Amino acid sequence: MHIPPYDNQNSPIVDAGNTLVPLNYFNIVKLRRGQAFSYQVPGYETCIVPATGTIDIEVEGVTFSGLGLRGVDVWDGEPEGAYIPVGAKVTFSCTSDAAEVFVAGAAYDKVLEPFDVRAADLDLVQYGSDDTKTHRKIKHILGTKYHGRVGRLLVSELFTVGAGGWSGFPSHKHDTDRLPLETRHDETYNFRFRPNHGSGVQMLQREDGKPGEAYHIVDGSTICLDSGYHPCCVLPGYEMYYFTILGGLSQRSLVQYFQPSHAYQIETIPGIKDMIAKFK
Repeated sequence: MHIPPYDNQNSPIVDAGNTLVPLNYFNIVKLRRGQAFSYQVPGYETCIVPATGTIDIEVEGVTFSGLGLRGVDVWDGEPEGAYIPVGAKVTFSCTSDAAEVFVAGAAYDKVLEPFDVRAADLDLVQYGSDDTKTHRKIKHILGTKYHGRVGRLLVSELFTVGAGGWSGFPSHKHDTDRLPLETRHDETYNFRFRPNHGSGVQMLQREDGKPGEAYHIVDGSTICLDSGYHPCCVLPGYEMYYFTILGGLSQRSLVQYFQPSHAYQIETIPGIKDMIAKFK
């Protein structure tokens, strides 16, 4: 499902218990200097990631100060984040001129400890190539290194490298728990483009060999993925970014099932096997 950009007025874009992606939660909060925002999401662990600007966070008596390094857009520096336990009351306040803050969440039933993720703690992966039109960079905020400290939530930022190209290819899905072949992970994206009048296409093919759906994505588009194979692409001459939320049904590690028609191309894309391993 495509949710076009709109002024959500700091209310969740994908709320708890969403009928399409019930394992996900997503909000975008915009603040000016000195403004604060508080929330609690019962039944969901969350991760706070400033898209731009700097914030201070207070969660159940624990403080994380000066979180967020970026200025004008998501390309302007490295991301940082903070893990917020299930149902915890948290308040964050803007300490820069302005801040745009992503709040990602996944359904979970245990309360863990909060922690922050600074730029030096990121897990970075770059793979693909210009020749295969698949060159991209992934910045894992809550990735594999935090197994044991996070329940079901995976949070990453994905960037196309260069101008134009494909992401999420070879096409894959993760909508059914059937280990060892695949896990059920609901997924939510929020897209940005540079320059911001750029755009792209999100494909969604429910069954191999049958025509699927396609959505025109623009700067600020949100995509909710409940099932099917889902590659996306950006127009030539533009760079694409998407904030990625994955929530697992029965485990945190993601097992992707690659579309049979295209799975052989795993062998043609440089570094893709390392990328796959970083989501597990």
